[in-house]
Parts: sequence; structure tokens; C-alpha cells
Amino acid sequence: MRPLSARIRINALAALAAGIAFPAARIGDVWAADLRATDYRLSGPYTHGNLTLYMIHGKPGDTGKPPLTLQEALQKGFVRVRETGNVDQLEIENVGDQDIFVQAGDIVKGGKQDRVVQLDLVLAPRSGRIPLAAFCVEAGRWAARGTEDVKQFSSATTSLPSKDLKLAARGVPAKPDARPDPIPDPRDPNARRQTARNAPADSQGRVWAGVAEMQRKLSDTVQAPIAAPASASSLQLSLENQKLQATIKETVAALTPSIDKEPDVIGYVFAINGKINSAEVYGSGQLFRKMWPKLLHASAVEALSERKGANGEAAPTVEAVRAFLVDAEAGQARERRLPADMALTTRDTPKAVVFESRKANAPAAAPVRRSYVSK
Repeated sequence: MRPLSARIRINALAALAAGIAFPAARIGDVWAADLRATDYRLSGPYTHGNLTLYMIHGKPGDTGKPPLTLQEALQKGFVRVRETGNVDQLEIENVGDQDIFVQAGDIVKGGKQDRVVQLDLVLAPRSGRIPLAAFCVEAGRWAARGTEDVKQFSSATTSLPSKDLKLAARGVPAKPDARPDPIPDPRDPNARRQTARNAPADSQGRVWAGVAEMQRKLSDTVQAPIAAPASASSLQLSLENQKLQATIKETVAALTPSIDKEPDVIGYVFAINGKINSAEVYGSGQLFRKMWPKLLHASAVEALSERKGANGEAAPTVEAVRAFLVDAEAGQARERRLPADMALTTRDTPKAVVFESRKANAPAAAPVRRSYVSK
């Protein structure tokens, strides 16, 4: 007789094949309903300046504690993110007794270069050492910066603030008319380490180019250089710039309460200059609330970078937002297994990409996160 875990997995797969839906699945200590865009209820719009938000509502029912975020776990000393000597792969270990959620787009600070995490993971307690795919968001440095630990990373307070950067860091091929990547200097140690695993060869170059473009736009908007003297190419240090923080403060303050209008919020959609940009949906409303400050900060920074292109465009209608989500989910699905017993489903259409991460041992489970990015 097969082991119990194997029988459970086979029964779950058989149920999927028969079209039987599982109403809920355990993510850490949290119950979550598996919903699609047609099931979402949308509220909003909530607008400040050129940034507009729409809240996505699910079904109440979260119980227990959500997983720790990477930011929380680093602050508490419950996780180790270490260098491996390769720019495209780090190593992560949960040394605590709670699940830890690691989100694609999280920027980890320190090591030999600041990096951005490429994939979503949920690390089980006492996980052991797990490979962590990453891209560099700081060109040129390959040594300690100031008093930082060159062997590991200290914080994860920010996320990628650009849909173009999100697509590049996820390995989505560039549009044919996209600006060509800069040719790396062969004397630069990064030029020998620039291709991330399981991603197109131009992805790292596009990430570097996207960082430089974001820095240029933000400097133009705040009318001051945001590159840090300690490392001019570091996106993380640029996002910590005091003038930048002061400039987005009003937007963040105005839109933060949008999440508190109703208790069943599980995600949001945002538009910049009247165009739908991205959406983030979580299997747990509690996890979404923990991620909300970082998500809103990234949206506010991206809106700031596009402020010069604003011409008072009308916000998209709720119907247009729903159509974007539904159409994005219609793309052909590609499956991929990830470390830490995770699975990634990617759905690609001409106008958007959807990334859906879930626990691989629960094929009928609600996704931990579903991310929609417009092209």
C-alpha cells in the first residue's frame, strides 16, 4: 500500500481530473478560498494624484496566524539569506518555528550586491538551506559596502517599483520594440555572472537597464539626484532617498486606508495615468494586509516615476478592471516546480501575464499569491 501522503496526493489529482473543486486549503495556519477573477468583488476607485487603486474582495474565513513575511523574519532573526558566490542564486534558510513567505520582487539588501528575489516561496520551519533564484539590482559592486555583512543580507523592506522590472525579473521576454540592453563591460565581474537560471539570457541586462531608467525618471521628477554616494547603481539605496520618501508620503498616507473600508480584502489592482498596471491577490487576507505597506510604497514610487506623463486621464471603470483580470487568466498555462515544494503556473497573453504560486503538494489548493502584470 502506498504511504498516506502519496494516497492523499493521488486522490487530490484524481479529484482535479474529475472537476471536483476543493473549497479551501491550508497555507501555514491560514484557511483560504480558491477564487478566480470572475469570483472577485471589486471596490473603488480610490485615487490620489495619478495613482488609482481598486480593492479585491474575497470570502471571509481566515483563521490562525499567517506566515511571517521575509521582512519580518529578517528583523526577528528567523531567516538567513546568504551569498553563494553566484549573482543569480542565493541561499535561504528558515531557522525559526513559523512558515515564512518570500515574495518575488522583494529586494534584499547587503551581501556582495543587492538582489531581487525571482520567485515566490513558502519556507517551512527549520527548512534547511534552500536555493533562492535572484537578479542583481546593483551593478558593479562585488564586495562589502561599508559595514554591511558581505556574506549575508540584512533587510527586505522594499519591492520592485516598475512593471517592466517585474516582467524582466520574472524572465518574460522583452517586446520586439523594446530598447536594447546596454552591452556589459567585460571588465565588470557582473558581466561574467549576468544570466539568471531558467530565464532568458537578456533578463539581467534588462533589470540593470530598468533600474537605471527608474533612477533617471525619479531624479527628474523630484528634481534631485536619488543615486546614493555609497553605491550609485543600487536601486535599494535610491528607494531610501529622503527626498523621494518625502515626495510620496502624501500619496501613501492618502491611500493606505483604502484597505480598511471592508474586512474581506484579499488584494488590489492599481492604475497609473489612467492605465491598468498590475494586480496582487493573496490566498490569505491577513497575509495581504501584512504585505500592504510594501506593495503600496512600490505603487506610489512607480506612479511618481510616471508623473510627468500624467494629463488628467480618467480612471478605468470597475468593469474595465474586471475585464483585464478575466482576460489575463485566459492565457495558456505553463507549469513549473520550484524549491521548497512550491509550484508556479504562468499564464501569458498579448496584454498581460499572470503568475500563480502555490504549494505543490496541494494541487487543488488556493494559490499563495496570484500576480497580474500588464505588458
